[in-house]
Amino acid sequence: MEEDKIWCRETVPKVLKLVCSTLTLTLTHKDLVSLLLVSPWLHRTLVSSLPLWQSLSFRESNNAGNRLVAALSLPRYRYVKQIDLEFARDVEDMHLILIKDKHFDSLQRLESLNLNGCQKISDTGIEAITRCCPQLKTFSIYWNVRVTDTGLMHTVRNCKHIVDLNISGCKNISDQGLQFVAENYPELESLNLTRCIKLTDNGLKQLLHKCISLQSLNLYALSSFTDEAYKKICLLAHLKFLDLCGAQNLSDEGLHTISKCKNLASLNLTWCVRVTDEGVISIAQGCSSLEFLSLFGITGVTDKCLEALSESCSEKITTLDVNGCIGIKKRSHKELLQLFPHLTCFKVHS
Repeated sequence: MEEDKIWCRETVPKVLKLVCSTLTLTLTHKDLVSLLLVSPWLHRTLVSSLPLWQSLSFRESNNAGNRLVAALSLPRYRYVKQIDLEFARDVEDMHLILIKDKHFDSLQRLESLNLNGCQKISDTGIEAITRCCPQLKTFSIYWNVRVTDTGLMHTVRNCKHIVDLNISGCKNISDQGLQFVAENYPELESLNLTRCIKLTDNGLKQLLHKCISLQSLNLYALSSFTDEAYKKICLLAHLKFLDLCGAQNLSDEGLHTISKCKNLASLNLTWCVRVTDEGVISIAQGCSSLEFLSLFGITGVTDKCLEALSESCSEKITTLDVNGCIGIKKRSHKELLQLFPHLTCFKVHS
């Protein structure tokens, strides 16, 4: 009997602590809380393992604002590094203000904050939460139409170390907001501007001149830019990912300049309707590291551009979408595999 007690009190917690340390990325917040209730010994063991409590997720949860405030009041979350509230419900400015006022110190080491789809948050909430996060590196506020340039101003003022910024769908961000980003984040590596419809060539050009460390740039569904801005993408010597889906004003001339990005591995040209063989051949000749390419819906390309791509990229390309490219005749899976033997994906868009 005494041996069983020792086993439960000492051995089981130690083993479980070791196991949990290897499963930090897969155990959910709910799982961890449930484990705390198993026994007092287990509770003490898990609480003492700080790495287990560096991540908080209330993704898609109800009453997430109150639950976040309550969690941050607990000592075990005083070193939290990641908070995920993607599509969490009931998160409002008042919760972020309360966190600033009551739990400011708990977020001093926060590195990643995901507020995607939290549409009740405004610039006021952004100001409050970013004041608590001086070490923030990754910030995502996808699909928030209440956030404006003012929210970005607070972000760059309070968080000096951001390298990954997602403001996709924030339709009230203008060139002024992009200017704040350009002037304050020269080390920015990833930026998502999908459907930021108020942006113009001037804003994008300023960004491309200053954020030359970018490795990933998403300009999905932004049809207002022209070659005047696209030509500046060549300044991004480290660029690996570029999404230009729906770039209706992109011409072969603009694409020729983009081909100077030698490290480009992923390029989305879906519905870039002005592009022809000439532009794609430039990419083939300049971007030999290409692994992903979508030409979906481009009627001005033919088999000629695929032959050029095959000559330089056949050993690298694993994803190629030429659906809707009526000028390409040899586009069956068998014919494409003859040109690109490593293809595993033939359709990006449904």
